Amino acid sequence: MTRPDLRLPSIEGLRAFEAAARLGTFERAADELSITASAVSKRVATVEELLNTQLLVRSGKSLGLTAAGKEYLEQVRQVLSLLAAVPLHRRAAQRVQRLRVCSPPTFARQVLVPHLQGYSTAHPEVELEVVLSIPYLDAGPADADVEIRNGAPPSPDARPLMRDVLVPMAAPALLQRLPALRTPADLRHAPLLRTPLDPWTPWFRAAGLDWPEPSRGPRLVDLGLLLEAAVSGQGIALARPSLALPWLRSGALQPVSTLSIPAAHPYHLLPHAAQGATPGFAAWLQQICEQVAAEGAELLSRLA
Repeated sequence: MTRPDLRLPSIEGLRAFEAAARLGTFERAADELSITASAVSKRVATVEELLNTQLLVRSGKSLGLTAAGKEYLEQVRQVLSLLAAVPLHRRAAQRVQRLRVCSPPTFARQVLVPHLQGYSTAHPEVELEVVLSIPYLDAGPADADVEIRNGAPPSPDARPLMRDVLVPMAAPALLQRLPALRTPADLRHAPLLRTPLDPWTPWFRAAGLDWPEPSRGPRLVDLGLLLEAAVSGQGIALARPSLALPWLRSGALQPVSTLSIPAAHPYHLLPHAAQGATPGFAAWLQQICEQVAAEGAELLSRLA
């Protein structure tokens, strides 16, 4: 409604007036509305100023209604009753616990999100928000309740979530184009995908190879992009089975070697608040990560 002569007070002002008129003091209205008595008084005064009509009579701390106030109170009560009857307005917001989780992109897509339905079903009172960080730049929101990091532990109190391993893996189509890869040294002429998050050099040394870090091909600063490049047959990825599970299950990726090494930087859970929904979510996430890591290890043993 856009009539030029229409003057509408705020809902907060109407609620303040109704509560003050019903309870008889600004202090009691303030307790009910969880604001200060001064705020209640100011909101009522704003309504009176808008209407150019005095609604309440102040006598010390007690309040009384003017004749106009009595009439207006009945009208306001009808309006507030109608608004209160709207289902969305009756949501018990004070019982909803909001939880903001910050995660690296690949961990969120491959580990967290596929299991979220189980958490949400068990905890309908928690309103969960998942936001993404930028792992290599160590950038993420400062107001997250739960933060997951990949890299060097940012705090001595950070807790490892998964003991990841790194295994060379590739798409079957690529392996068909390459000479047979029977030993680690056979990777010499294979295209190796690169990421600064999980470099090849530690795996080379574990395999007894003195090769330098690969210097050709795109440098992918995201573990999800690394896996996508491997799935599309662009090269061999030194990847984490925990993140590659869907492709290992479907056969879109295959291990190239049985040699695996521990990931130098596992995913960590940063220290978090000890109250609210946070501790329960952290315990749930730890359990999910253990399940994912165990499934990855079991799958590797079958495919080897």
